[in-house]
Amino acid sequence: MPKERNIVVLISGSGSNLQALIDAQNTPLLPNARISLVFSNRKAAYGLTRATEAKPPIPISYLALQPYLKANAGKTRADYDAEVARIVLKDNPDLVILAGFMHIFGEGLLERANGLKPLVDGEQLRKPVPVINLHPALPGAFDGAHAIERAYEAFQKGEIERTGIMVHRVVKDVDRGEPIIVREVPIMKGEPIEVFEERLHKAEHEIIVQAAAKVLEEDEVR
Repeated sequence: MPKERNIVVLISGSGSNLQALIDAQNTPLLPNARISLVFSNRKAAYGLTRATEAKPPIPISYLALQPYLKANAGKTRADYDAEVARIVLKDNPDLVILAGFMHIFGEGLLERANGLKPLVDGEQLRKPVPVINLHPALPGAFDGAHAIERAYEAFQKGEIERTGIMVHRVVKDVDRGEPIIVREVPIMKGEPIEVFEERLHKAEHEIIVQAAAKVLEEDEVR
């Protein structure tokens, strides 16, 4: 029987992309895979409720930057990133997915995910863990926050002819990692942004599952 692969998902908001992953786990869309942890940097994120109401319930964890810094005098953003890395990597997951996670990591997470630094003194990952991110823009366009609004506005002004979404590998440079799946999303002149957003989010729910399955499959072959 194939080994079950563990996925950790990081969120900050409603978790609709997380829900797509929950629905797909251990189905032909995402075979032999389960979400072992959902982590949020926002306590009120509805995605945490989605996780606890899943069947079976998915363990959750929460740690926000500012409360962490206030409770740990002298600690820095890099220390926070390292602490998040310890939380999400401690059980050696097979994949980490950033699904609407609104925090830009420094090298603290990636160095530990890549096995370049220990999680804690002397404790190393068994193997590097791929980290991927869903971004609502095409490669090289609208990096960073508010990409949907920026792309919509640029299209309506005639500055761009197309837009879309991608899932990419996470690197130090924001939204610049190797694309895993890229998809154009139709956009119409004069349509309300809410209509465009609904179309885009539906496509996101599909490619985040496809990209997770692809990365797990590629990792298994190596």
